[in-house]
Amino acid sequence: MAIPQHTIDQILDRTDIVDVIGQFVKLKKTGRTYSGCCPFHQEKSPSFHVYRDKQYFHCFGCQANGNAIRFLMDIGSRNFVDVMKDLSSQTGIELPKDNRDANKLKYKREAAKPKVTAATVAPNKDNPTKAQTSNDAFTPNLEHDPFAEFQAFDESAFQDPFVGFDQFNVPEDATQDGNLYDLLENIAQFYEQKLPQSQTAQQYFKQRGLTSDTIAYWRLGYAPEDWQHLEKAFPQDIEGIKLLGLIRTNDNGRSFNLLRDRVIFPIRDVKGRVVGFGGRALNDEIKPKYINSPDSEVFHKNQLLYGLYEGRKQKAHDWLMVEGYMDVIALQQYGVAGAVATLGTASNTEHLNILFNQNDKKNNRITLAFDGDAAGQKAARRTLEIALPLLDDGRELKFFVLPNDHDPDSLIRREGIENFRRLLDTSPLLSEFVFAQLTREQDIASPEGKSQVMGELRNLTELLPKAGSYRYLLQQYFREKLGFNKRWQPQVNTDASLSFSTKIDAEEYVIAILMNHPYLYIHFEPLRALVPQDQLLFKILNVLNIIFDDLPDDPELSSYYVMGACANYHHELAQILPQANVDDYTSSPEQADKLAADFSTKLQYQFLQQKLKSKKFASLSEMRNLKQRIYDIDKKRSLTLIDE
Repeated sequence: MAIPQHTIDQILDRTDIVDVIGQFVKLKKTGRTYSGCCPFHQEKSPSFHVYRDKQYFHCFGCQANGNAIRFLMDIGSRNFVDVMKDLSSQTGIELPKDNRDANKLKYKREAAKPKVTAATVAPNKDNPTKAQTSNDAFTPNLEHDPFAEFQAFDESAFQDPFVGFDQFNVPEDATQDGNLYDLLENIAQFYEQKLPQSQTAQQYFKQRGLTSDTIAYWRLGYAPEDWQHLEKAFPQDIEGIKLLGLIRTNDNGRSFNLLRDRVIFPIRDVKGRVVGFGGRALNDEIKPKYINSPDSEVFHKNQLLYGLYEGRKQKAHDWLMVEGYMDVIALQQYGVAGAVATLGTASNTEHLNILFNQNDKKNNRITLAFDGDAAGQKAARRTLEIALPLLDDGRELKFFVLPNDHDPDSLIRREGIENFRRLLDTSPLLSEFVFAQLTREQDIASPEGKSQVMGELRNLTELLPKAGSYRYLLQQYFREKLGFNKRWQPQVNTDASLSFSTKIDAEEYVIAILMNHPYLYIHFEPLRALVPQDQLLFKILNVLNIIFDDLPDDPELSSYYVMGACANYHHELAQILPQANVDDYTSSPEQADKLAADFSTKLQYQFLQQKLKSKKFASLSEMRNLKQRIYDIDKKRSLTLIDE
């Protein structure tokens, strides 16, 4: 059973790892973590830690680590699917249908009509070599393998899409089950083959600047004007077409096709299977201008993004959410991979999570494109409020505000592709966008204006995850932008490894960062298990672990709070802090978060390498786990260097 990553993430979001592990290990709360004796090796002193905010466990003895799924697989020697079924039942999140549920994709095909005889066949005037049958039934193109593009995913999961047609010598009076995926593929081919027969449809795509290669790549088509063209083309599959919602019934009981006289955009899932269609009216007077397939067993518009499959094929890393199908297609034609659009609905949590989960943790950024008019600004604010709860540490949002009366296609035509890319790359981060939004109608030179802005900011930051550091960095960024203090200066150096003074070492520089930005402790927390206990850094990290949940929300007060809690180390801190200039550590909350994470990763790698060289292992298992952890961290470091 193939389980999509976004489903796995949903299940993990609803699973409390402390409750899961607590069924097998006696855990005790120690500061921000829960600790106990490791169930995977023999030990007397607890070195097994569970992090509720990160939904993660780690043993600093044998180096076993992972999430709730990994724990249940290891503790019970169970396979992945069995564990996922249990967690699915506990969380109420449904797993994808397996073969036992394939009946929901089936429908009963009607008996084949009598074979067409020579008397009922007339030459086709446009093509004398091709016969025109009396019932105008559509014959699929058997030379085209509709699943060739995604067979690499799972060839065994699909049946032959054309089983059941006369060409396969099925008895005339026999009926057999049809498959909705096969039917959708055949309908997509039908619409593709109808496009050359409509000058109006071809002219529409030509006016939009699409090349023949682009039309073929996106499999664009045309739905004829005929009210019953699908019934005529697929007389045996009417039940299936109705299940897909492509045949409707009016108040008088007469059936009609949902998509008529429209250019057609086939919609594909992540495996490349056609699951539905979008249709755009060729006459702008017809309303609605766009119609999409209704939800069905295979089509769930709130869980699909147009262009996602194509972006994955092109190995896109930067995802841009735009308004419509033509925006996605035009951007791809200009060489901008990774553009996606919702299917006639406003963007929602599911859409954003799908995109976030396409990327690795080192490049987890989404750019949202909006029109610059009032409606676009309103949509941007709504999407912002939806996105804020999803912004765990490492996730970034950017906002690409288009000039009025422009879509991406027209903007590229005006600016050229290079200028368009520059505008896209320099689009504001969430922190900059929010500051511009909240200060747009306020006099920030006055105390009242500043107070109003900070009040609105607090309402927004309440939506951010409480476990992360970003909400507090954002508050600090706003305070300093409004002139409460002057810490946020233009960035001097983006290389964290070179940012500290040569008079102090890296560990002391981390101490200085934590004194000034205590909420970045979340990134440096893993160092607690690696730093020798006699070092000052370990003692500072230990203090933060105990007091972290009690830190004041106000960034400046939180810094004073930490200084007070570390009063026993006043003399050492007095020597370190004046030499560590962290005021110019970053120019934005997003950059502060990223640099802290990168710096922490680098130090973890150094400490782990030192431990490996010491050759002090309790077991071979501990050594293997230590090497695996070094490998994983080294991989993250490599991705960071590539990104930079």
